[in-house]
Amino acid sequence: MTTLDDVRHALDQVIDPDLNKSILELGMARDITLEQGTVKFTLALTTLSCPLRNQMSQDARERLLALEGVKDVTIETREMSADEKKQIFGEPEQGAAEAFNHIKHVLAVVSGKGGVGKSSVSALLAITLHRRGYSVGILDADITGPSIPKMLLQDNQHPHTSQMGIVPIETPSGIKVMSINLLLADPNQAVIWRGPLIAGAIKQFWGDVYWGELDYLIIDLPPGTSDASLTVMQSLPLNGIILVTTPQSLAAMVVRKAASMADQLSIPLLGIVENMSYAECKCGERLEVFGPSHAAELAQEMHIPLLARLAIDPAIAALGDNGALETYAADGFAELADRLLPVIPEEACTPLQN
Repeated sequence: MTTLDDVRHALDQVIDPDLNKSILELGMARDITLEQGTVKFTLALTTLSCPLRNQMSQDARERLLALEGVKDVTIETREMSADEKKQIFGEPEQGAAEAFNHIKHVLAVVSGKGGVGKSSVSALLAITLHRRGYSVGILDADITGPSIPKMLLQDNQHPHTSQMGIVPIETPSGIKVMSINLLLADPNQAVIWRGPLIAGAIKQFWGDVYWGELDYLIIDLPPGTSDASLTVMQSLPLNGIILVTTPQSLAAMVVRKAASMADQLSIPLLGIVENMSYAECKCGERLEVFGPSHAAELAQEMHIPLLARLAIDPAIAALGDNGALETYAADGFAELADRLLPVIPEEACTPLQN
């Protein structure tokens, strides 16, 4: 018959995918009992909104039910205390520049899929805020597909280091920029990295870069719900997320996935931007090139504001290709900024540090 040691051995096979260690080794499986064919234990999570919670619970349940004589499994979940987290992860390491940085608001720009113009929205939002007198920086977290430097910088510049950390490149108007492409000898070189290296680079861009005093740091995330997005949402103190989509129903479907990820991690959703929503004819008519807009319905479904519907403008691509996006008028982004600024929380989310 199955013993308590057998139960513990089974739980030792359940791996936390983020930490690549078993839930038993991490001390996440607590209060384990075996009575009359029923196994009971508590799963202590770093956060109750852990996106892998159901996966680990299901894995544990299946392994335990496979044991001889085990008929039922009861799993209670709770969140670890701050002291328990310290025992597992230790004190979170602070970057070399982090003590010198004072960033008031950190906003992440997210899309569910590529090709929706997320990076151009990030850049033009930063430009609009800077024109209103705010100090602004852009952290390009799209490590394998960076495009921010191409849009905003005409020369292949490289950051230098100071006593306070890596100094970001500044655009002609003074927006601070950090991207993996600024560190490469050849900007066309592919960055072929696995998840942990990408996560490490993003954390360095936050903690080892001397951003100084900023009113807003805009983080341009890669599309989807990858390791990079998870790192930003778990490790950085975000004030909120802006979702970028396009009129196609496919784009709306995948942006729901990004919204679901943010919701599971308790990150505020500030609103939706529908990019490439229409084209303006010289006759004054709006042509819905990619079909009718679903942005209002999507925003209503998610109970968040529709921040803007942005037109297709070839000038954005032309200026971005030449590193001159800062010269774009960006009239449509005034409405975006007007609707966004009032809904940004003053308090940032506490990073999970795992």
